[in-house]
Amino acid sequence: MSYGIPSAEPSADIPVCPRHPDRPSYVRCQRCGRPACPECQRAAAVGFQCVDCVNEQKSTTPVYRSPYGGALATGRPVVTFTIIGLCVLVYVLEWVLPRGVVFQNFAFATAAVDEPWRMVTAAFLHSQDFLLHIVLNMYTLWIFGQALEPLLGRIRFLAVYLISAIGGSVGYLLLTPMDSTVGVVGASGAIFGLFGAMLVVQRHRGGETKQLWVLIAINGAIGFFVPSIAWQAHLGGLITGGLAAAVIAYAPRGKNQALLQAGGLVLVLGLLAVVTWFRVTAG
Repeated sequence: MSYGIPSAEPSADIPVCPRHPDRPSYVRCQRCGRPACPECQRAAAVGFQCVDCVNEQKSTTPVYRSPYGGALATGRPVVTFTIIGLCVLVYVLEWVLPRGVVFQNFAFATAAVDEPWRMVTAAFLHSQDFLLHIVLNMYTLWIFGQALEPLLGRIRFLAVYLISAIGGSVGYLLLTPMDSTVGVVGASGAIFGLFGAMLVVQRHRGGETKQLWVLIAINGAIGFFVPSIAWQAHLGGLITGGLAAAVIAYAPRGKNQALLQAGGLVLVLGLLAVVTWFRVTAG
């Protein structure tokens, strides 16, 4: 595009964009002073900078890391809010779609272990007839997510959450008859995984854990006294979350820290897969 002048030979008196010589550019970069066309302008604290200066700044700016190697994320816990949003969306779908459709296709039951994706999807479903189920779970996730996500980093936090959700389903599989068709739903297994993760992180950092133990004990006891609560998933999630967090927290610092953490999390997933295989083959 020539913007009204021949693209081949712009006038020498008209400033042009260095990246697009056919475009007259009267806006100059606040950092280097070169002209920048609209496509190459990037908003800065004052005025605009050219894309080259922005890229140069990015390459020279150090990446700050969380205590456990994750990229330091400031502001709102994006992963936590995303998980909450997905759970709320699925809950709305449970009401919008024909009753039972979502539950029948995505809840987890031991008799449906041949559909392994249910081990994860069940953590995003909640009881349609009990509003407090999703309210309490999302409130707890909001509290612990705000504490753990900045410490672990977004990717590591998400990994701990999802692996804990799988661990909760595996715990239910181990401690429930294989022919059970009773479907279980809820983020409780994954949230208990966050309990376990917070416990490990607190101990690793030398923090106080008494109140956390009390919280775990109270919530764990409720699962044994209320028949509709799957305490098996709580136990499985708690143990799995603790293991996943231990892998992250105790991996030696250094250039291979991320690799060791990723390998450790894969081993935790592998352990869950092996336990599931043994349970299924043993009947």
